[in-house]
Amino acid sequence: MKFDTPATTNPIDQGKVIGLPLGRIDGALKTSGTAPYAYERHDVAPDAAYGYIVGAAIAKGRIASIDQRRARAAPGVIAIVTAGNAGKLGKGRFNTARLLGGPMVDHYHQAVALVVAETFEQARAAAQLLQVEYVRADGAFDLAQARDATDRRTTDRSSTVGDFAGAFAQAEVRLDQTYTTPDHSHAMMEPHATTAAWQGDRLVVWTSNQMVDWTRTDLAATLGIAKDKVRLVSPYVGGGFGAKLFLRADTVLAALGARAAQRPVKVALQRPLVANNTTHRPATIQRIRIGATRQGRITAIGHESWSGNLAGGQPENAVQQTQLLYAGAHRLTGTRLALLDLPEGNAMRAPGEAPGLMALEIAIDEMAEQLGMDPLELRVLNDTQVDPARPERRFSERRLVECLRTGAQRFGWAQRDARPAQRREGRWWIGTGLAAGLRNNLLAKSGARVRLDARGVVTVETDMTDIGTGSYTIIAQTAAEMMGVPIERVVVRLGDSSFPVSAGSGGQWGANSSTAGVYAACAKLRDTVARRAGFQPADTAFADGMVVSGGRSVPLASVAAQAGAEGLVAEDAIEFGDLDKRYQQSTFAAHFVEVAVDAFTAEVRVRRMLAVCAAGRILNPRTARSQVIGAMTMGVGAALMEELVVDRRQGFFVNHDLAGYEVPVHADIPHQEVIFLDEADAVSSPMKAKGVGELGLCGVGAAVANAVYHATGVRVRDYPVTLDKLLDRMPPLAA
Repeated sequence: MKFDTPATTNPIDQGKVIGLPLGRIDGALKTSGTAPYAYERHDVAPDAAYGYIVGAAIAKGRIASIDQRRARAAPGVIAIVTAGNAGKLGKGRFNTARLLGGPMVDHYHQAVALVVAETFEQARAAAQLLQVEYVRADGAFDLAQARDATDRRTTDRSSTVGDFAGAFAQAEVRLDQTYTTPDHSHAMMEPHATTAAWQGDRLVVWTSNQMVDWTRTDLAATLGIAKDKVRLVSPYVGGGFGAKLFLRADTVLAALGARAAQRPVKVALQRPLVANNTTHRPATIQRIRIGATRQGRITAIGHESWSGNLAGGQPENAVQQTQLLYAGAHRLTGTRLALLDLPEGNAMRAPGEAPGLMALEIAIDEMAEQLGMDPLELRVLNDTQVDPARPERRFSERRLVECLRTGAQRFGWAQRDARPAQRREGRWWIGTGLAAGLRNNLLAKSGARVRLDARGVVTVETDMTDIGTGSYTIIAQTAAEMMGVPIERVVVRLGDSSFPVSAGSGGQWGANSSTAGVYAACAKLRDTVARRAGFQPADTAFADGMVVSGGRSVPLASVAAQAGAEGLVAEDAIEFGDLDKRYQQSTFAAHFVEVAVDAFTAEVRVRRMLAVCAAGRILNPRTARSQVIGAMTMGVGAALMEELVVDRRQGFFVNHDLAGYEVPVHADIPHQEVIFLDEADAVSSPMKAKGVGELGLCGVGAAVANAVYHATGVRVRDYPVTLDKLLDRMPPLAA
């Protein structure tokens, strides 16, 4: 189905199942421990051996030798895989051949060997007996130094509209500040894990992955085998946040280990390897310049961001929201990449916007203070209904002002004293802050297969994944709505490369695109059912397990029974026309936060949070709310505690476990509220939905930082906002 013109009549608009706050249909499996995750697939590989990855002990250099004698003689050892015996590896996305290092080492904890043994404990013990000799080379591990070193700069990308330099120089009020964000770890609950088995020349991997088709394609390319010889299965994923978008070392080495051992092999990354072996959100240095009239109209806005990556990597696009969020005739955005020898920087929840808004939305507050304006009113004044760089291109829906106004009323913003460090409750300074959020609505082709059987049961198959986001449930709701059956009569099967290719889970495109693909398949199945029942498809309705036309109704089960044991099957995919080119499609949020800061220790406590989101039709308010409050919590972590600390001598992340890398817990977030505006964006898809999982993060960090400033009068521009950055600048206590 090609979607390029919004439908005038649409069965999904009935709202009998879509839009209901239903519980997750996979919830019982997960809470009872019966949902089989990748490392737990004992049913498919009962005789599996265990692999243990050895990570490089240096950040840059080469391997001089690997003495395997003691390891091979250790109890239970079956095979040892290194670059020396793995065979030639091909290049997939992001040079997947380098997922197994050797002889050159590109970064710390790059996989250099896999030890396979009968038990996990035996594999781990034998791995300690490998004697790897390295020749260390000098590396670059400091972003600030690399930014200033001409030999480390590889990519400068700039976009200009109008005359930014001239307009900024002539502006009546100017802001020019630099902000930094640190490296972040995804820190999801389930580490990267794979069970691999060869069946002759065919490979099956049960893995934890967000994008089934991407990873299957890259795995085939890396191993040098045909794609149709690879099956990838990923029905349950214990969190990803972008870390599992791409093929990683666990899957490659499990496949290589299974080939060497001639039996299935399980591989799970130890927690330190999740931080250093896989991807992370790279640190940024961001310079923001804003010029405005004394009345608050932005005339010039510039945002430049520096980040680092390995050779061949991409910069963190922390400026993309600044291209769209506020009006202004003269604009400059640019990303700069410096070569670093740290582990790969890549997508992490809301890549670009999350760190970019952490800087931009502090800068907007700082400009409001210079102007003597309410920061909410400055944002409202500079709202735009068109792409500032392309005024002929309107937003399909843009309700940022309504988000801000709704949130202000609900949060009690009008009662706020604008002056910082004015409100005390005992030993606590109290402050409130806000920030706007934007995340673009990305579209991706997505397919599904739908089967109606003689029992009247609808089965949906698609390689879409559920990474804890509720995909099973909203896909079931879509099929139930389209086919007119209760949700209990829908079976959803996900995460298998033998199913039609979906959009996958990433970039906030998953919910809208995957359900639209199911919509397309159901629309084709509806036509088939109607014709077999003797009706004209345009004149039929589906409700209560019946297909109805005129005064006659026929049970769906009886129509399917006529087709035999297989029932009726339809397969289709949603393909988007040029609507995303004719309209700017984005989602918007307003975040409000209240904090308390201890007057003596400068410890920060978040007291309450509110998010107001405009993100198209909300397919399931319960699962959507869970996504947003999880994102809000993640934003608190980014604001107050999360930082992968770089050892700038040895080139690795020091706090590479969950003991040293701090993330928020329930006790850190006492009260959260989420409001969804009633919005159905007819341009986005036949579902009229968008995404919320990343929007809920966009702007949260800045709202927290702005609240800390309002409480204390101390402006911190270097995240995270830890007490050591506040303590010696706290306001004096009254006598």
